[in-house]
Amino acid sequence: MSINSKPTIKNQPQVSLRTKDIVAAYTLLRIVVGINYFNHGFTRIFDVPSFINAMVNTMQSSGIPEFLVRINAALVPPVELIVGALITVGFLTRSALIACFILMIILMYGVTMIQNWDGASSQLIYNIILFILLAGVNFNRFSIDDWLKNRN
Repeated sequence: MSINSKPTIKNQPQVSLRTKDIVAAYTLLRIVVGINYFNHGFTRIFDVPSFINAMVNTMQSSGIPEFLVRINAALVPPVELIVGALITVGFLTRSALIACFILMIILMYGVTMIQNWDGASSQLIYNIILFILLAGVNFNRFSIDDWLKNRN
């Protein structure tokens, strides 16, 4: 049975997913996720040193060398800001989602090294949503990517 097919059994409700509804849902989810990442970066970008120091303190028991924690912590706010903006407007969406996954892999490594399982659970939810967005990138029709593709 395809997504758009309708059952022929009597008295059974008709269930179908319309492409335009999937496109709308994809667009809204993409915008929400983009705003989330953008605001994570935006709120941290003006005080990166404090963010770096907080990460160093949090990761002290991880066994990860401090210089690596500092480098990664310095990169998190600008990466979040940039990928958040790109995802929000739907520009280079696939690449921005992959960059988010890479960021999440690094963050997941760190959070599990300090055994912060609540943080890991939260990050798993982000990763499921990133999976949905990346797997459904063909529904990214209200975006700069789609506008550029159709312009040519």
